[in-house]
Amino acid sequence: MTVRGLPFLIWSLTVLSLILTLLGVCVGSSGFENLLQPLLHPELDPSASAMAEQIVYEIRLPRTLGAWAAGALLGLAGAVAQGLFRNPLADPYLLGSASGASLGVALTLAVLGGSAGMLGGNMMNGGVVVSVFSGNVLVRLGLTGAAFVGAVLAVFLTLALSKGVQHTLRLLLAGVVVGVVLGAATQLVLLFSPDSLQAMQAFMLGSTAMVGWTAWALMVGVWVVCVLAAGLLGRVLDGLSLGEATAHSLGLPLGSLRVALVAVLALATGTAVAQTGLIAFVGLAAPHLVRSVIKTTHSRLMLLASLMGGALLMAADTLARWLIAPQELPVGVLTAVLGGGYLLWLMHRNSRAFAGGAS
Repeated sequence: MTVRGLPFLIWSLTVLSLILTLLGVCVGSSGFENLLQPLLHPELDPSASAMAEQIVYEIRLPRTLGAWAAGALLGLAGAVAQGLFRNPLADPYLLGSASGASLGVALTLAVLGGSAGMLGGNMMNGGVVVSVFSGNVLVRLGLTGAAFVGAVLAVFLTLALSKGVQHTLRLLLAGVVVGVVLGAATQLVLLFSPDSLQAMQAFMLGSTAMVGWTAWALMVGVWVVCVLAAGLLGRVLDGLSLGEATAHSLGLPLGSLRVALVAVLALATGTAVAQTGLIAFVGLAAPHLVRSVIKTTHSRLMLLASLMGGALLMAADTLARWLIAPQELPVGVLTAVLGGGYLLWLMHRNSRAFAGGAS
């Protein structure tokens, strides 16, 4: 597909997301149930219509749209990371943001103690009714804030260790070191706070079960800001893809532009992680899926990867609710299995193509 097919791909991903939204509001703890009919025809059964309206608008619709927003943020962040590091295996968590968020949540859980344990049980049950969670709103806000602050501080620590963003390799290595050290610190905190293990496990596996309208609005707002910023910064990624010498020859101020790209990466990743926990492979796989169907510039790639990430996570979240209903799979486990399988297939296909070319 050429750049001429760009509008078609955008419309295809948009229509797919709309279809998945309709499907998502019809999948709950009891599996698939068509709630659209009582909503569209309330005169047939007013009580059923009122119940369907409450379930859809207060629980399933914000959760489904929240899954799209989190996936869109991760897809955008993955495209930024892969362009910034010029590495197709780069993911949004490469600067240590995941480990920083995990440490922030672990410390908060250790301080909160018993009330946090109740939250963990709710999250592990997946599709619980939001009213069960209403008594833990302050706990949820504390965990969300801790995850975001931890993710951002981890990125700042990475920047400090790498002494700026001038050297991509040093930045990459600093991110790996920060991730390992903060991951070890998280395990140490959990070792001394075993009551937090269940809630921490829910965060590590990822869940959209507690996403409401406020969280959705926050993620969409951040997504709009990041998409606009990424569109303006796409030219520097195009230049970096040709090599730093070429980028310098184009007159690009790489230092300040790299800082801006890292800020977009940290903001998008931190916001998504704070609301849904650690969801694997969406940010890594979304840009690859886009590249497999279209060749385009980074400005368009980041938008397309964002739309692809939203559709991927929305589909995975709906599937996680439906597969073993009334139980629910953690969506992070499902994305890891599906994303890992896709990348293995991609590696196998590329290795066969390389072997065929060599022969």
